[in-house]
Amino acid sequence: MFPIDIFLDKLALGDCLKILEDIPSNSINLIVTSPPYADNRKSTYGGVSPDKYVEWFLPISAELQRVLKDDGTFILNIKEKVVEGERHTYVLELILAMKRQGWLWTEEYMWHKRNSTPGKWSNRFRDSWERCLQFNKQRKFKMFQESVMVPMGDWAKTRLNSLGENDKIRFNSQVGSGFGKNISKWVGREKAYPTNVLHLATECGNKNHSAAFPKSLPTWFIKLFSEENDVVLDPFAGSGTTCIAAHELNRRFVGIELKREYFELAEKNIEKVQKSPIQQSLL
Repeated sequence: MFPIDIFLDKLALGDCLKILEDIPSNSINLIVTSPPYADNRKSTYGGVSPDKYVEWFLPISAELQRVLKDDGTFILNIKEKVVEGERHTYVLELILAMKRQGWLWTEEYMWHKRNSTPGKWSNRFRDSWERCLQFNKQRKFKMFQESVMVPMGDWAKTRLNSLGENDKIRFNSQVGSGFGKNISKWVGREKAYPTNVLHLATECGNKNHSAAFPKSLPTWFIKLFSEENDVVLDPFAGSGTTCIAAHELNRRFVGIELKREYFELAEKNIEKVQKSPIQQSLL
């Protein structure tokens, strides 16, 4: 095991399970990653059978749990697969297995792909969403909700201009959940908290990786769950998108990539950002 400084702002080439063993415990503030989906990208990553996915991932998640700080967060971008005409349950099985491993499944964000291409099969339509699962080691963790607030939107022009009597008090839910809301508190505000559905386009600047996601996805989570100089880890770095987003937000990063082709691509992408005049001016 080596000091964390050896890994900071660098990419490591190799199997993440082996490299993670060299990273010290409780040294990572945030993990944002998108591992190969079950049985996908066979020509690039070899593919993992849906039936074997949980068995394959659990040793990795155990190492991620060890290196993550107690108040850190793990964001797992993953997608289900249709097998023989029905949804395979490997994602749900993985969630339950990770809970047994000691993780808290704190939240689930949905990435809505605003511009996904249309498609049709005999019994379904194309997915336009992917899961972003949030796991934590404890119930109290670092979270900066104000950093991802959004404009109030058009609803404020109509809803807040016609308040009823129940909108001016803390009106409790009528289903007995214990939750309530006071709509009048939002009068005069310019920003509101977002929902757990992220409406992001699928385009990205990188066309040379088979499964790249838009930089706006890791950027959103990095803003929400970390602060400047925190360490962000992506054990499936791919083309380096998460590492680039972390660098641009003045975080430290650690990236791991298995395939040399993508490792070299990620190094080039990161080097361009590190040498850009804008970034230099921020240092």
